[in-house]
Amino acid sequence: MENKDIIIIGAGIAGISAAMYAARSGMKVSVIDEAGCGGQVLQIDDLENYPGVFPAVNGYDFMETAKKQAQAFGAEIIQTTITSLDRIDNNFKVVTPKGEFNSKALIIASGAEHKSLNVKGEKEFAGAGVSYCAVCDGPFFRKKIVTVIGGGDSAGTEALYLANLAEKVHLVHRRPEFRMVKSVSERILSNPKIEVHYNSIVKEIKGQDRVTSIELENTQTKEISEIETNGVFIFVGMNPRTSLVENLEKDAGGYIITDEKMGTKIPGLYVAGDVRSKPLRQIVTAASDGAIAAHSAAEFVKEN
Repeated sequence: MENKDIIIIGAGIAGISAAMYAARSGMKVSVIDEAGCGGQVLQIDDLENYPGVFPAVNGYDFMETAKKQAQAFGAEIIQTTITSLDRIDNNFKVVTPKGEFNSKALIIASGAEHKSLNVKGEKEFAGAGVSYCAVCDGPFFRKKIVTVIGGGDSAGTEALYLANLAEKVHLVHRRPEFRMVKSVSERILSNPKIEVHYNSIVKEIKGQDRVTSIELENTQTKEISEIETNGVFIFVGMNPRTSLVENLEKDAGGYIITDEKMGTKIPGLYVAGDVRSKPLRQIVTAASDGAIAAHSAAEFVKEN
């Protein structure tokens, strides 16, 4: 068993920020993530709203720099799954296929995952036209017709990204107006390659070996229509990843509730990033959460 001061679960920007601050303060730190370093930031083509990063960079380059920065201070990043998590004798025990780890403090920065539409064809065509990452899969749809589902910031930015690649982009939103920031919505409405379908929901995703069309229902008139599309990109919200800490207090959306120091009711257990209950989920707020959680965890380790 390896003994650490702080173990961080999740290597997105919240976890990497926490690792950097904790390691820089002299803590022995390990970050564990089954997908490696990056999280949702890897899906960003142009990161344009992080203070001090200008001109915009892509998410991969941003996270590579952040990872190297954390490692330079001494943080260890381990790509593996977690099979169990326990608190024994005031210490946290994390068991993985690559070994067991013991720590005084633990930071949960496991993030959130995309919600699904739960309609016919979604699972059947996953990887064959249905995607949850435009940056990952968008290049496969150059000069083709694609559809983006959602009306928030993620849906808007992904629609704009896809408009640079595809012949046409349909943007389907169930409400009569967008929820995204005004600057993004203005760019969408002025883009001749993007057609917006308000008050519409997806009833079915259709195709043979790959997606060929989607069936829409107008929520006001109940009219059913079908539009041709080669790809469906779904951005309808997130589900927090809380399976390892189901006993913690959560809000109505399932996000973990913390105090202003990122602390929970369990001594030594902190939460940072998109898995935490808060009013705004952005890269800058996730990084801030990570820094605060690291500071709080380091103080806890010193006092115990």
